[in-house]
Amino acid sequence: MTILPAPTLRQIVGAPAAPAPLDKAVLVLIDLQREYTDGALRLSGVDAAVERAAELLALARANGVPVIHIVHHTAAGAPVFDPTGPLAEIVPAVAPRDGEPVIVKKLANAFAGTELQTVARDSGRTEMIVAGFMTHNCVSSTVRSAVDHGWRVTVVASATATRDLPDGKGGVVPAADIQRGVLTGLSDSLAVVVEDAGAWEKIPSPPRGEG
Repeated sequence: MTILPAPTLRQIVGAPAAPAPLDKAVLVLIDLQREYTDGALRLSGVDAAVERAAELLALARANGVPVIHIVHHTAAGAPVFDPTGPLAEIVPAVAPRDGEPVIVKKLANAFAGTELQTVARDSGRTEMIVAGFMTHNCVSSTVRSAVDHGWRVTVVASATATRDLPDGKGGVVPAADIQRGVLTGLSDSLAVVVEDAGAWEKIPSPPRGEG
């Protein structure tokens, strides 16, 4: 007997499955900082994730999608994300350009205590594309809050990453398992999850009028 995959809650309620249209979206890049590539929190598969984020950023810029960069700061001299040190800097491959706002957060949720909602709404867009680090923490927290703030969200899976985590029982949960579980959970009811920037290449262009 063939067992069919269970539908997601989004499928059950008939929520749109297509990624955010580029002409209606704002791109939010979360914590693409050197702490995750060169510091104490180096992530599993982080180099590939940065490459995919750079491709997503290039797609956004080429299509006039507003870009918002998020960075995490702790206190000066803290073990991680010290704003006075080099590891709090954004990875060069996805560095902001002039005119692209950089918003500093102190908590996992990029909306909490920041101007993200105001800046994003001022763009005139209605949908949000999200990528960045870490999948299980700041990405998940921000996506959930974005939905609460009225955004339809698309998450670009390969432009996110996480790390192995202790399971509290003396073992370790591999990053790949955490990544799969978190993205699966988000895709059930909260977000459209696509693999990479190529998802937008698969969307047919609207027919052109004659003339």
